[in-house]
Amino acid sequence: MSRYILRRLLIAVPTLFGITLLIFLAMRVLPGDPLAVIMSESTGAFVLSDAELAAARASLGLDKPLHRQYLDWVGEILTGNLGSSFWTKEPISALILRRGPITAQIALMAVIFSWLIGVPIGLLSAMWRNSTVDYISRVVMTVFIAVPSFWLGLLLVLFTVLVFTWRPPLTIVQFWEDPWRNLSMTSLPALALGLGLAAGQARFARSAALEVLYEDYVRTARAKGLDQKLIMWRHVLKNALLPVITTSGLALAGLLGGAVSVERAFGVPGLGTLLVQALNDRDWMMIQNLVLLYGVIFVVINLVVDLSYAWIDPRIRYE
Repeated sequence: MSRYILRRLLIAVPTLFGITLLIFLAMRVLPGDPLAVIMSESTGAFVLSDAELAAARASLGLDKPLHRQYLDWVGEILTGNLGSSFWTKEPISALILRRGPITAQIALMAVIFSWLIGVPIGLLSAMWRNSTVDYISRVVMTVFIAVPSFWLGLLLVLFTVLVFTWRPPLTIVQFWEDPWRNLSMTSLPALALGLGLAAGQARFARSAALEVLYEDYVRTARAKGLDQKLIMWRHVLKNALLPVITTSGLALAGLLGGAVSVERAFGVPGLGTLLVQALNDRDWMMIQNLVLLYGVIFVVINLVVDLSYAWIDPRIRYE
């Protein structure tokens, strides 16, 4: 197991290097930069003189060769310096630390909701295959898979506003500051995302459970007279969780990047909203570091998912 962990960590290093290189090159070939916005008279902004333009490019490091820009950027990242926003001059690390916990909380709550709703429905559907319960659950799962999360979020907003006169907080409220206001901000976005994930998790859990139910050891347990619920809990559940864990890890990584449409529907100032603002403003340093953060999150979560297999399924052993 230790050798497998070390091997995975060694693979992660060139992966992260490739991510930084691709992000850097992509940002250099994309059209537009913040200086172009300032220089354009059509925007209504002031026009820089040649000296001011040269000073601005020097402050951004754009006057250096590409390889030097890349090495400087990686060096700053390794020292924990993510730079500052071009427009607000606020440190990017401070923005991530302020908005990141909200996005992370919504993502974790959405995955938890998907497990609490989707896994039991999938197991029940597998237990009563081709029954009325199975058909109804499959129809409901298909509907929620087809419904976009942002549309479901808008429905939840309208329902809570019209029925309960709910209003989302206008400022960021962390859980440790005011748990009730924080949950009033994060619960509905997490539910909107979690319902769509739950439909997918239910389908994965059902398919995996149907495969396990026809394994020899399950038939033996059933022949010995074990209760069906005990068989599902002790023998089927753990093995059926493997595809669910994989999809949950990928979903969590994607949600940590920020569910932009849902965040905007509920007015949540998370990382997704921050990325959209950076794209609109062509704040390239902000974009670079946010996309890099998402890449690191994907690598770390994939590593955690792989390692969790050995704990979930005792048949898996890594030398």
